[in-house]
Amino acid sequence: MKDNVMKNISIIKYNDGSFHATEDTVATEYALTIHVNGEEFATMVCTPTYLRDLVTGFLASEGVIRFPREIESLSIDEDRGFAYVQLENKAPVTNQLHSKRFIGSCCGKSRQFYFQSDVKNAKTIVTKSTIEVEQCIKLMEAMQESSDDFHSTGGLHNAALCTNEELLISRSDIGRHNALDKIYGYCLENKITLSDKVIAFSGRISSEVLLKVSKIGAGIILSKSAPTTLALELANDLGITAVGFIRGTRLNVYTHPERIK
Repeated sequence: MKDNVMKNISIIKYNDGSFHATEDTVATEYALTIHVNGEEFATMVCTPTYLRDLVTGFLASEGVIRFPREIESLSIDEDRGFAYVQLENKAPVTNQLHSKRFIGSCCGKSRQFYFQSDVKNAKTIVTKSTIEVEQCIKLMEAMQESSDDFHSTGGLHNAALCTNEELLISRSDIGRHNALDKIYGYCLENKITLSDKVIAFSGRISSEVLLKVSKIGAGIILSKSAPTTLALELANDLGITAVGFIRGTRLNVYTHPERIK
């Protein structure tokens, strides 16, 4: 569905004191409903690309699966907006894990509110990987340049999986979590080692984004935007280096600075 990522529409634009007719490129919203073992599990609004990776990454992030081999079959009806998943485990899958809040401690440290699925699937990252400041800046530039859709519409979030030296894959979506799930699904399907990888991200580092990175298993997240307080508390507890406000030759290291050289 690559051709349906964006649409040109007629608009009236105001500029320099006058109105004129022109066209603008707008991002597509696509509703995808996931059925697991014959039951409706979730509906997400997304950009209609890499849908198989999105479904796989989302199910792993929610704790429904750990490995793609647990999926017996996955079919997508793109015209109707449905994904049908049959698991090897035929037990009913409910949405209780991501509908109930859990009060607990993360790694025995700060008390926070989490979804039960987050408690189950968040990983504490232990890695000796480091990255240089110049590499952080170059990776952020590469991520921003990697998506024509991102630049054309101005309405998409962009995320990229990187080594210290280069961008490996990038994914765009109207939902920031979806962009990360697409990367997660791709990595699971292709058995990519993640503890030494870097996530570059176009948006704010919120607690939900930080938890996604933890579930993916990457030790460093780079962003051109700001983090939130809860995200930084989680990053400290989960062993993730959060780097924000990467703009030009400047950046801020918020957590685990020992990885930045």
